[in-house]
Amino acid sequence: MSEAVKKDRRQFGVMTFAQTVHYRLPLAGIVSILHRISGLLMFVLLPFVLYLLDQSLTSEISFEHFRGYTSHFLVKLAILALCWAYLHHICAGVRHLLMDLHWGLDKLSARKSSVAVFSVSLPLTALVALKLFGAF
Repeated sequence: MSEAVKKDRRQFGVMTFAQTVHYRLPLAGIVSILHRISGLLMFVLLPFVLYLLDQSLTSEISFEHFRGYTSHFLVKLAILALCWAYLHHICAGVRHLLMDLHWGLDKLSARKSSVAVFSVSLPLTALVALKLFGAF
């Protein structure tokens, strides 16, 4: 008898990767994920950046050699991505530190602080991009 009464109920299980496309993440969640991505990006690229710094400081010839590399468009985009990662990570890190002090934990202030992170980090990144690509 239990088989005849069985209803079709929706099963809630583990979310698959394909289902993440339809999931609507709040702005605070996006800031948090980008904070992790920017930290990972800086961590992975740190040895490479330190190696380039070490090599460029050995002599004037090596400095001019690496200066020639940084004039390429794709290298400038990579530098800009690293600058965005740094600026976003700093701004979101300050936000997370304030949240650790129990400031801005409610839904409205979390959204406002997320907007503040983007409204500070993106214009600063745009200024770096303008300087990097020679606007001033």
